[in-house]
Amino acid sequence: GLYATLNMIDFNQFPSPCYIMEEDRLRKNLSLIRTVKERADVEIILAFKSFAGWRSFPIFREYIEHSTASSVHETRLALEEFGSKAHTYSPAYTEEDFPEIMRCSNYITFNSFSQFHRFYTQTIGSGISCGIRINPEYSEVETELYNPCASGTRFGVTYDLLPDKLPQGLDGFHCHSHCESSSYELEQTLRHIEDKFSRWFSQIKWLNLGGGHLMTRQDYDTEHLIQLLQGLKIRYPHLQIILEPGSAFTWQTGVLASKVIDIVENRGIKTAILNISFTCHMPDCLEMPYQPVVRGARSDDNGPYVYRLGGNSCLSGDYMGMWSFDKELQMGERIVFEDMIH
Repeated sequence: GLYATLNMIDFNQFPSPCYIMEEDRLRKNLSLIRTVKERADVEIILAFKSFAGWRSFPIFREYIEHSTASSVHETRLALEEFGSKAHTYSPAYTEEDFPEIMRCSNYITFNSFSQFHRFYTQTIGSGISCGIRINPEYSEVETELYNPCASGTRFGVTYDLLPDKLPQGLDGFHCHSHCESSSYELEQTLRHIEDKFSRWFSQIKWLNLGGGHLMTRQDYDTEHLIQLLQGLKIRYPHLQIILEPGSAFTWQTGVLASKVIDIVENRGIKTAILNISFTCHMPDCLEMPYQPVVRGARSDDNGPYVYRLGGNSCLSGDYMGMWSFDKELQMGERIVFEDMIH
């Protein structure tokens, strides 16, 4: 644990590589999320796919009660470390994993009706509430890799595939179509969900609006979010509304501290090889692509001290650059990546 402000830290005192989280910043995020939860009368749960640092779970449990899992091991993490059964969704479940997923879950969402019909009978009498993922066919996520509503997507069922009467035992709808999005994008998504799916709302008990609600970002309009959710509750008072953000919980709460372990040069390009990997530890940087912020460096190829930063893996493209530093990099020097906890 770290309780000092991150701006005043001597990173040499920590092992490297390591993630360093500031508890005060985490609690500030958790406090805001709890306020939204209470004022809007909704359930807000932690998505492990964004953050699963289980040593910090006791802090989370002071503010929220549940988590969401997408694999058998994440469901165990929910039960055994978070201390409560998971809300679980996976694109597909297997016969081998499903009994353990049932043991560790109290909500299970299926991606298709074939999956629902294959596994639902096993859940009868277990107290597990089952749902189906819906596809509103609307998302403002511009990067195709992250767009769950892209044409031909494997995620969820469209409204035209739903029977007038939902199958017995189908208690809820799950929708996930956001990625670090604003409340105004949620407003548009809700319009599409209600237009296409509200005629089934009288047959279900809960609506899970997924993740991507970046309510702890400085410019996020939390009042607007609360109004949207309160309006939804007024229109459908019987529905339990669930949100499962990931990044919002740990946004701007900490860093990844690495160090230079070699410097190589090829045709005039210097690469500082680090004891971390972009593809392993920061895949968003290569996949999105997302430009990280490096403390004490500028993303620039001008200046006397310009380096690529290279990961310590065998993937040829495991590097980012160029970066301009104020001085020549030394062996063992700490390279700190900002906002890397989510």
